[in-house]
Amino acid sequence: MYEPTHNSKERTVPIDATQASVTYAGVEHYLSLREILQIFWRRLWIVILVVLVFVGTTVGVSLWQTPVYETSAALWLGQKQSQDGDQPNLMSSIEGLQQLTHTVAIAIESRPVAEEVIQRRGLQMGPQDFLDNLTVEQIEDSSFLLLSYRDTDPGRAKEVVNDVSDVSTERISEANASTSDITVTVWERAAVPESPVSPNPVRNGLLALGLGLMLGTGLAFLLEHLDDSWRSPEEVERVSGIPALGVIPQFEVAKNRKRKGR
Repeated sequence: MYEPTHNSKERTVPIDATQASVTYAGVEHYLSLREILQIFWRRLWIVILVVLVFVGTTVGVSLWQTPVYETSAALWLGQKQSQDGDQPNLMSSIEGLQQLTHTVAIAIESRPVAEEVIQRRGLQMGPQDFLDNLTVEQIEDSSFLLLSYRDTDPGRAKEVVNDVSDVSTERISEANASTSDITVTVWERAAVPESPVSPNPVRNGLLALGLGLMLGTGLAFLLEHLDDSWRSPEEVERVSGIPALGVIPQFEVAKNRKRKGR
């Protein structure tokens, strides 16, 4: 019972259910860890389905692709000491070594070398396609160059990279015979690769697994957000702002009992 005070201006303002609902619904609700786990468990089938689709598709495409093999050979760069001392020693400084290796790498990855190797092996490709599969790089800060070639045939990859090594050393030696004392020697010849470098079904499958988990989890929470159905009395009270007085369970009546009642 309300007892009025001495202040005549004070009065009571009743709040009906509609106003209570609006006031209660305006309060922000943050998902707890338990609710997040419940949503994830309820939508687990979506996550599993997305993961299976991603992993199965990725591994299937990887196994369907033609395997590519890669093999490498090593070249050693040197410079003879001239007797008169007129030629500068490029190997004595880091700048000179980098300049030398860069120059030799450009000479190896050139069209004349590619055309001669293609002619020797009778390859059915153009010089540009050949150079796209050939890579030349310096081994750290040394005077060694690593020649690598990719091909669908492991035996042909070995033969091609060895031919590139031979042709490169011959052409560079002929070009430098009268101008400098730079030498290029085949230090290590290529061997037949045992396993392909691509595709890699295991690596691709693991990447697809991680991507599928992220997309599947995001899709599960998106569907949960779009679902406007109520699943518990607590959720009804939180959304509507009205306390739940009871819960009517859902049950099914057998067909034979319905017939007896008639």
